[in-house]
Amino acid sequence: MKVAIIQSPIIWENPEVNRVYFKEKINAIIDEVHLIVLPEMFTTGFTMLPSKVAESMQGKTVLWMQALAKAKNCAITGSVVIEENASFYNRMLFVFPSGEVQHYDKRHLFTLAGEEKVYSRGTQKLIVDYLGWKICPFVCYDLRFPVYSRNVENYDLLIYAASWPKTRIKAWDTLLAARAIENMSYVIGVNRVGIDANGYEYIGHSQVLDCLGDYLMAPEESEGVFITTLDQSDLMKVREKLNFLNDRDVFKIK
Repeated sequence: MKVAIIQSPIIWENPEVNRVYFKEKINAIIDEVHLIVLPEMFTTGFTMLPSKVAESMQGKTVLWMQALAKAKNCAITGSVVIEENASFYNRMLFVFPSGEVQHYDKRHLFTLAGEEKVYSRGTQKLIVDYLGWKICPFVCYDLRFPVYSRNVENYDLLIYAASWPKTRIKAWDTLLAARAIENMSYVIGVNRVGIDANGYEYIGHSQVLDCLGDYLMAPEESEGVFITTLDQSDLMKVREKLNFLNDRDVFKIK
C-alpha cells in the first residue's frame, strides 16, 4: 500500500484557507497512492474553541474529503472538529475512495490543554478494513496509552494524527517506536509544523516505522508531502517468525 503523508503548517481556526492548502497539496501528488494522511485538526489547528469552527458530518470538510477521495481514487484520513448531538468531538475521519466515511473519536483528551472541558471523549476503538489491510486510527495524546492501543484485533497499521509540540518531541519519537514494536505493526505518525496562535512550535517529525521499530521514513522536520510503501507480506513474514503477539495479555478497558 502506497501512502502519502502531508506534514504542514495550519492556519489558525480558518477551515476555508486550510482546505485550499490541502487540496493543492493533494492534487499535486502525481504518484498513484492508496491512502493520504493529514494531521490532527487539519482545518483549524488544535483549538479549544470548538464552537467557532465545528462542522457536522454533512458539512463542508466531510464533503470536501469525499470529493477529493473520489477524484484521486484513494482514501483520506485526518482529524476534524465535529459537532454532533450538542457535543464536540476531535474526530478522526477515514474517507474511502467510494465516499464512505468511518470515524474514530479521540478517547484520551489532553487535560494539559483543557481538551476534556470542551470536547467529549470517544468510547469506541475503530478498525478500518481497506484493501485487505486492517487499520487502527488514533489521535495524538492516544499515543501515550499503550493498553488502549494494544493489538488485540490483529491490525496491520496504526495511524496517529497529531499536533505534538517541539518541547515533547522526544516522547513522540520514542512512543511511536514502542507502539510499533510491542504491537508488531506498521506505524504512521503525522504531525504538523509551524507555530500556532498560542505560541507553541511544531517541528513535525512525521515518520513511518515497520513492526521492528525501524524507519521506512525517518522523522521529517520540513513542510512537505512524503510518500512511502508498506508491504503486508513483509509484515506477515516477521510475525510468523517472531510470534510475540501470541503471548499478549488480555485487558479489560473501562
